[in-house]
Amino acid sequence: MRGKPRPGDRIFLGLSRGAGITLLVIMAAIAGFLAYRAGIAISKNDANFLTESEWNPAGDPPVFGIAVLAFGTIVSSVIAMVIAVPVAIGIALFISHYAPRKIATPLAYVVDLLAAVPSIIYGLWGALFLVPYLDGLNRWLDEYLGWTYIFEKTGEGVARNLFTVGVLLAIMILPIITNVTREVFLQVPKMHEEAALALGATRWEVIRMSVLPFGRSGIISASMLGLGRALGETMAVAVVLSPSFIISGHLLDPGGGTFAQNIAAKFNEADGFGRDALIASGLVLFVITLLVNGAARLIIARRKEYSGANA
Repeated sequence: MRGKPRPGDRIFLGLSRGAGITLLVIMAAIAGFLAYRAGIAISKNDANFLTESEWNPAGDPPVFGIAVLAFGTIVSSVIAMVIAVPVAIGIALFISHYAPRKIATPLAYVVDLLAAVPSIIYGLWGALFLVPYLDGLNRWLDEYLGWTYIFEKTGEGVARNLFTVGVLLAIMILPIITNVTREVFLQVPKMHEEAALALGATRWEVIRMSVLPFGRSGIISASMLGLGRALGETMAVAVVLSPSFIISGHLLDPGGGTFAQNIAAKFNEADGFGRDALIASGLVLFVITLLVNGAARLIIARRKEYSGANA
């Protein structure tokens, strides 16, 4: 039979509940503000907001849409995830289960430090180092994989394209995914691994049968956390990308744009109505982020048998 709650427990419960309610109120206030300002802009838009490629809210009549921004945001984020997630899982497995302690500890510190580097530093590095060095890779992809259409380079110019942005975003989100995944792998019960080893399993079989199933929900959570940063990254993309409001399936051609990059580039020079138009695009990014997080929660909920709580 439970006793009467102590004063400290009641205080902690009240503070925790208040913090949760405050967070919901803040999220609702942000959503309400974005929806109100977006409604003002969309009501005066002379084009379809979802399918229009042009961005000219200062025109007469104003014409703007998010087709190019949505395409660029999604494509660059997908490229980043395809590159970063497998590499992050490999690094996390190496640190947690393969590397000796004298190597694993400093390597983990380095990964932690990379996660703390400001995005503008990544952007400057990408513009001054990554863009010139990826020009050769772009030519190689065009020569050998140009038949796939997406790697066909139809124009000249440096590698300021969505492919370069995707590579840069992959480097930026790699430490985040690696750190979370590594911590999940370190929580695998030793009894599971020792039991597999006792049955004669190899190191890889132990990882495949014990570590990866246990950490599956953690890998999904880490990936969604990295995807969230890739979707909303601003300064690094703005420094590297050569923006244009043209949708092209040729990832090696300069051009394209993302929601965050467009807001950062045009906010200072926009008038009141132009800022409302940018806020409308921000509302779409807000909704996309919520949908991604919701999808991640659904995936994790379906795999509760792999969570650490049930180990």
